[in-house]
Amino acid sequence: MFRIMNPDEFQTNPWKNGGGITREVARHPVGEDWQWRISIAEVGTDGPFSLFPGMTRILTVIDGAGIDLLAVGGLLEARLHRPVHFSGDQDVNAKLVSGPVHDLNLIYDATAVEAAVNVILGPATVNCEAGTAGFLCLSGAVTVSGDGLPVGAFALGTGADIALEADATGILITLRDRA
Repeated sequence: MFRIMNPDEFQTNPWKNGGGITREVARHPVGEDWQWRISIAEVGTDGPFSLFPGMTRILTVIDGAGIDLLAVGGLLEARLHRPVHFSGDQDVNAKLVSGPVHDLNLIYDATAVEAAVNVILGPATVNCEAGTAGFLCLSGAVTVSGDGLPVGAFALGTGADIALEADATGILITLRDRA
C-alpha cells in the first residue's frame, strides 16, 4: 500500500545548523531517533551543511544548476538529477554553482538500512514489492497503483507499480532493513 503526500503535507523545519529550511517528507520511525529521513531542502546561499553523526547522506538536486560540496576528502559536484553520497559525519561546505537549488535528501543509518536513490525517466514501470519505496514526481504523468501522482507529490509504501509516461521524471528511493 502506498500513501500519496502533497507538498502542503510536508513538515517545514529549520536546518539543524540554522542555515535554511527543509521540508520533511517522511522519517522512520517517527520521533527523535530515526533510522532514515527524507526531506527537500531549499539552499539559497553558500555555507556549511548540518552534521548527522553516524548517518549516510544521499543528496539529489531536483531544481537548479547544482552545488559544489567541499569536504576534507575532496569535492563532490552535486548536479541536477545526479545523486551524490557522503557521510553525515563530514564537515561539508556548500557553494552554489549558479543560484539557489532545491535538493532531495535521504539521510539514513547504513548499519540498519540498505538504501538507494535513482532518477527514473519515462516511459518506465517500476515494481516496488520488496522493502519500502518512495517516489517524488518531478515532471509529467506518473501513476502509483493506478492513482495519479501530481508533480511535486511524494508516494511512500510498498507493494505497487509506479508507471511513468514518456514525458515523466522522478526520483525513486528504496529502503530495505538489514537483517
